[in-house]
Amino acid sequence: MRNKAPEARHHRLIYLLNVAQRRLQRWMASQPQSEVTPAQAGLLFILGKQDGVLMGEAGAALDMGPAGISGLVDRSAAARLVERRPDREDGRAWRVWLTPRGRTVLAQARTSAAQVNAALTDGFTSVEIDIVARWLTSIQDKFPRDTTRDPEE
Repeated sequence: MRNKAPEARHHRLIYLLNVAQRRLQRWMASQPQSEVTPAQAGLLFILGKQDGVLMGEAGAALDMGPAGISGLVDRSAAARLVERRPDREDGRAWRVWLTPRGRTVLAQARTSAAQVNAALTDGFTSVEIDIVARWLTSIQDKFPRDTTRDPEE
């Protein structure tokens, strides 16, 4: 009797990615201590590494087009987390700076992110997490952002 080759396992990766993203976003939005949206936290993290970044650079780091980053900066400025200032060298460009309140909220967001990351990685070895991170990062190269349309519009 001949052994059959094992069937390929179907992981349903698209489904699993979508469900995981929705559940994580819903959970994060339900947290009472959250003063900012995940997108605002992302902007604060960028400014925590380099305050005064150009809006276009912040948008690229967050995978957002001009309309998306402009709206995010507007909402974040209205919440007194950031302020927008004209670039000294290029009068058409704008830079985004953390406010004192933004620095305080950034510290809280870092603590929250560390807690979420701990929950996400619980039960997995660092080698397994490195593989997951590499795989997720590879998606950005395999499916580059469509620059003809802004997903935040």
